[in-house]
Amino acid sequence: MEEGSSSVFSVGDALEIIFEFDETGKISYANPEAEKKLEYENGLCGRSIVDVFPNEFKAVGNAFTTEYSFDEKPKQLVAYRGNLTCFPVEAKIIKSGSTPETYVCMANDMLEKEYLKREIAQVKQEAEHALKVKSEFVANVTHELRTPVNGVLGNVKELLGEEVDSRTMKSLRMIERCCVDMNKIIDNILDFSKLEAGKFTLEPRRFHVREMLDYVKGTHSAKITEKGLQFFMTVSPNVPEYVIGDELRIKQILNNLLSNALKFTSVGKVTLEVLKTAQMDDRTELFFIVIDSGIGIDDADKDKLFQSFSQVDASISRRYGGTGLGLNISKQLVELMGGRIGVESQKGKGSTFSFSVWLGSCEEEKSTEQRMDTINPSRYAPGETASFGQEESESGDAVKQYGTPENREALKKALSKLILCVEMENWEKAEMFMDTIRQLAEGAPQEVGRVILRLKMAVQKENYDRITAGFEELKGFLQAEEVHA
Repeated sequence: MEEGSSSVFSVGDALEIIFEFDETGKISYANPEAEKKLEYENGLCGRSIVDVFPNEFKAVGNAFTTEYSFDEKPKQLVAYRGNLTCFPVEAKIIKSGSTPETYVCMANDMLEKEYLKREIAQVKQEAEHALKVKSEFVANVTHELRTPVNGVLGNVKELLGEEVDSRTMKSLRMIERCCVDMNKIIDNILDFSKLEAGKFTLEPRRFHVREMLDYVKGTHSAKITEKGLQFFMTVSPNVPEYVIGDELRIKQILNNLLSNALKFTSVGKVTLEVLKTAQMDDRTELFFIVIDSGIGIDDADKDKLFQSFSQVDASISRRYGGTGLGLNISKQLVELMGGRIGVESQKGKGSTFSFSVWLGSCEEEKSTEQRMDTINPSRYAPGETASFGQEESESGDAVKQYGTPENREALKKALSKLILCVEMENWEKAEMFMDTIRQLAEGAPQEVGRVILRLKMAVQKENYDRITAGFEELKGFLQAEEVHA
């Protein structure tokens, strides 16, 4: 008993009820918490286990009987105080292994836990009700706001059709733009409210990927022209022609990212790229990249980007406008479509936003071999293309098949030309050879595809260190494959 007791006496400061009783049921030790909770006038020591748990233990002569199984599994019991009132406990009673037999009871008062559980349930219910009321209020207010805004917009459009002087026309155009911006803010608030309340649902349907991208490009063409920026859009040849997904929400994400890119870019270019990165049964993962040469973001501020009502800097909100909701909504939409969104940026050198979404495949999808990359020809010097060039004409179809000797040779040549262009800081040609490398690597293992994607992004950001690292990594893959061939 000495050995068993020592382990009990060492837990005198425990916050749970602990006491020890012998084979007759007599309690020989109780910790302060047990004395406090059970409130026996002269203390627990000397009392019987039958007094504490009369529903589980019965007195039989100088001993006790019970159907309780003495194991490590906690059980829900009712403990009785000295004044015969009771409270629920979660108890574990085990044999201590000493001779004569000794038992140790460890129990937690469930009364406070149940009370807190009820309190938590009530608070949760009240919070859900408050959220519902808030969501309904936001929806009602935004709908009420939309009515006068649309009224003003309608009257302005009528006036724009009439002959007015240039000063009045300028004012009307300004009112029209303000109304359009106000409607965008209202839409963002409604979407955010639905997402926050968990009532937002996607509406997947079959749509044409390239037509959707052309529409997005057309939406921003006026702003691109107005700011005098270059705009490039590239679609990988293996991107399906048709997919099944929520076209409206993908447009919304792209419009938000492109609007930000155009807003924060004064000179230079904006690029939109679309790639197919994975295929799982009837599901296709598409990867979108939006690159700009704008103001960029500090590493320390990146975490703020996707938070609600958050701008990286208050001065940005004052200078460029915005509610700080767009990227948060985009993040939630991307996650609803099973994807992820991220950003790479450097202060003063632009930003690269990328996101992926999982979409359904269409059975009637045409062969990818019949599709060509959608590339702005002004991106290349006269006579140059983003296809396989001379390597293709020399080696025929074998060069297109990843892993063939002809393909590896073409990749090596393209890599050599790429690194030469980088060393000479001829970035336009570097991007051309990067596109060649990407097309030559169609069908490559996933890890190779990831390296090429990182290398391409590094080339577009003109990041020499990352280009060098990606070049060496890709070169290592090719050498390893050549050894195993």
